[in-house]
Amino acid sequence: MLEIGLTGGIGSGKSTVAALLTERGAVLLDADAIVRELQEPGTPVFVAMVKRWGDGIVAADGALDRQAVADRVFGDADELAALNTIVHPAVADEMTRRREALADTDATVILDIPLLVESGHEGLAGVVVVDVDPEVAVQRLVAHRGFSEDDARGRIARQASREDRLARADLVVDNSGTVADLSAEVDRVWAWIEGLERPEPGGAVTRIGSRADRS
Repeated sequence: MLEIGLTGGIGSGKSTVAALLTERGAVLLDADAIVRELQEPGTPVFVAMVKRWGDGIVAADGALDRQAVADRVFGDADELAALNTIVHPAVADEMTRRREALADTDATVILDIPLLVESGHEGLAGVVVVDVDPEVAVQRLVAHRGFSEDDARGRIARQASREDRLARADLVVDNSGTVADLSAEVDRVWAWIEGLERPEPGGAVTRIGSRADRS
């Protein structure tokens, strides 16, 4: 198993890059998707969150109201720390379990972790950072994801800086252009991945953190 970390700031287009890499043959482990699974009604994480913040974070259909959670934790360091304490260990455990299930294969595994720089990435074959100007990210979040400008800027500010992410990158994907430009960038990434030395199957899996600063 060859493991590549994929990260980028909110609004960078990281999920699009992840999808394009799976089209080229990679296996995707998406930390955000795992968070959502672990927050389904009735799960231990869901129960712990409701115990902490009450029924006000539960939508009419019984699912987690993610915006209500965001309203409670973003901007309050103590509440955000409480969210991380509930979600972070469960996500890291599940991510480790899924990686261990692939350890005996020759799969190319993309670990899509938004906060990879903040949480650590020891043991990976490389780190790919999807990069875009923060002002472009703000515009995308407002136009395509319904964020207010203040919310978009606040979430960007709570993540690692653009400079810190770029400093940790083994390869940078420029997502400031067109869809065709991005596809060409991903072709370049895939060629780089295919040129990496692959470890022997069955190697040890190093636990990688996955903070839950996004609800």
